[in-house]
Amino acid sequence: MGREQSMKPDYKVLAYVTTNKDRVIASAGVALFATSEKDANEMTVDIAKGLKADVVQLTNGDYMVIRV
Repeated sequence: MGREQSMKPDYKVLAYVTTNKDRVIASAGVALFATSEKDANEMTVDIAKGLKADVVQLTNGDYMVIRV
């Protein structure tokens, strides 16, 4: 059965991976800088596998590792 309509999902951002140094900010999760898009992708996948979490790619090309 699906989620109740009254229940809101509780997302937790575990990591934020970017190739833009200006977007690396302090947060509750880990903010990482990658030197290339390939490195960002590989880092994100490895982190998500290790934490058994999901990956979201943002329209700006950054990645978030989240857990619901």
